[in-house]
Amino acid sequence: MHLLFYRVLVRHSLAEAGVLESGNMSEVLIKDMKKVYDNSVTAVHDFNLHIADKEFIVLVGPSGCGKSTSLRMVAGLEDISGGELYIDGKLCNDIAAKDRDIAMVFQNYALYPHMSVYDNMAFALKLKKTPSDEIDKKVREVAEILDITQYLDRKPKALSGGQRQRVAIGRAMVRDPKVFLMDEPLSNLDAKLRNQMRAEIIKLRKRINTTFMYVTHDQTEAMTLGDRIVIMKDGYVNQIGTPQDLFDRPVNLFVAGFIGMPVMNFFEGCKLELKDGVYYANIKGEEFKLSDFQQKALKANGQQPCDIVAGIRPQHIRIGEGNLSGEVEVSEMLGSEVDLHVNCGGDDVVMVLQTVDLDQDVSIGAKVNFTTQPRLIQLFDKETGNNLIWYDAESVAANSPKCKDYDF
Repeated sequence: MHLLFYRVLVRHSLAEAGVLESGNMSEVLIKDMKKVYDNSVTAVHDFNLHIADKEFIVLVGPSGCGKSTSLRMVAGLEDISGGELYIDGKLCNDIAAKDRDIAMVFQNYALYPHMSVYDNMAFALKLKKTPSDEIDKKVREVAEILDITQYLDRKPKALSGGQRQRVAIGRAMVRDPKVFLMDEPLSNLDAKLRNQMRAEIIKLRKRINTTFMYVTHDQTEAMTLGDRIVIMKDGYVNQIGTPQDLFDRPVNLFVAGFIGMPVMNFFEGCKLELKDGVYYANIKGEEFKLSDFQQKALKANGQQPCDIVAGIRPQHIRIGEGNLSGEVEVSEMLGSEVDLHVNCGGDDVVMVLQTVDLDQDVSIGAKVNFTTQPRLIQLFDKETGNNLIWYDAESVAANSPKCKDYDF
């Protein structure tokens, strides 16, 4: 599998093969889309999103957040209860799924068990009454791209999970769709195969001039695949942004806790203080003078002193200095790094430390001091859960510091 795209590259490019033409690109515009079941249960609330040509958008969130329902409305498999959906500038609310020029890959593959791999891939083209020679050309070219040529005569039951998933992707590819939809396509695979297939999708995306919408509950998939990520909870969009935006500038506690592994540390009982016109974050009695960009953002918003929840990424903690302290309760050696769980006044603080720079005892029971840079502290309003610096998309754009501001 690791030679899959190398073999294709040396033989011929997709453009030369003529499988997916560069002109077949499309943007998707979703305006105030909602889904209401039985006139009482709202599964999706006022969904707004603009997807550019060839952009890879990932919808992510916990089970029941409305991500698959949103995708199915775009696909035409669910009626849209309110709002508008445009594909390539055309209003699609009342257009049948088969006429939307989209292709969808499902979680359970959805292959026809009585058909061969070849017939599964050719089925949609046959329904469109595509000439048989053109069908054969497209099926075989896509099969070569996906390294499944040797399986064309097999039935799905004779294939592994990864092979079936590639057949499902190939069946969608031959249709040359304007929009490529994927609903948790890797969730049924084991961890190793999931990583391999994720890498293949990244490579595949580079060779297909198509807009992608991809649904997953796995944040690793979201972070590695998406140009932008849509974070959903309880039917609402919480934040839309690049993977780096979501990691560095989460707009609320939910996004901060959902994105990032290990998850962000949250310190309860903290305070935002204002002394002589200067803001400080008080974390367990330790005062951190906030950085210039944080000061600017808080002043622009007229922020008053308040109770906060302070958030610090495990990767942003420095050990061996500072006045915050605790006792190591768990020490997980992972080779190049070690994950520590430290009891700091009742809070479980997770730290990710590089072993190459580690020069102190981090065994279970050891006492450690630690700190962070003030600019890396996230400040969340205790009552609303909103980030006091990055409280909406406009604040992210206006206040974003340069990358160097995040360096230690």
